[in-house]
Amino acid sequence: MNERENFHAETETRRTLPARPFSPGETGRQDMLIRYLGAVATAAVRHARAEEQGRPAASPPTAPASPARQAPPPDTPATTVRDVMDVPAASLRDGMPFRDIARLLAREQIGAAPVVDAQDHVVGVVSESDLLAKVAFEASGHRPGPIGRLRERRLHGRSRGETAADLMTSPAITVLPGASVAEAAWLAALSRLKRLPVTDQDGRLVGVVRRNALLNALIRDDAAIREEVEARIEACCPPADRKTVEVAVHDGAVQLTGRMPAATTARLVAEVESITDVVEVKNLLTTD
Repeated sequence: MNERENFHAETETRRTLPARPFSPGETGRQDMLIRYLGAVATAAVRHARAEEQGRPAASPPTAPASPARQAPPPDTPATTVRDVMDVPAASLRDGMPFRDIARLLAREQIGAAPVVDAQDHVVGVVSESDLLAKVAFEASGHRPGPIGRLRERRLHGRSRGETAADLMTSPAITVLPGASVAEAAWLAALSRLKRLPVTDQDGRLVGVVRRNALLNALIRDDAAIREEVEARIEACCPPADRKTVEVAVHDGAVQLTGRMPAATTARLVAEVESITDVVEVKNLLTTD
């Protein structure tokens, strides 16, 4: 094998090796991530379908719950942002100086914080990257020319600021407390944000929801999902039909087997699909 072939062989070997050794919990974490992505994708599809059908699809920043999704029975309420958000939430006053912002982010051990005005209305967000950009521009002494890129000129302008109002990214992407965790997770993924400010109907800050909290709320173990599926069966199926249905759940995928009238089958499948942390429904029911 010559030197060139040896180089290519080593390159291919590195590509096939994992970047780091698998830890004992790696498989479980990967399964959780896949199920989380499935729940987020489901929320996005429902939102898109609602828009296509001309219904008032939920607006991501203020979405209470997707109208495309059927309401669950009263005994199994959908988890909302209100249930998982952090209260109180660390925030920055719009006039807070640069150094105080850095201290607050370090003290709270967070990468970003919402900026509020005197009435607690969320007006923007300041992140560590905003602070780093300011320091980098000041240290470099670089000044964009008259035909420099718009983004570069905007960053340079913000880097000259000294307060939260000058440095923040605005407008802020926010969510209402009544939004479903699936929609909030979709919004966080779409916006590439780890934390979303939670506001009331008037735009006042009431909390912050973390992406990890949304993930944990979306993902339940298979036993808990099966319990909810069985509750839906009891709620929507006549007693004679319930005994014919068998439920199996594996990694968030629900499999329904048995025999049931066509009309009841369609209603049951729709109910099960409306459970936010169900990633797939395999309908193996036969109809009368």
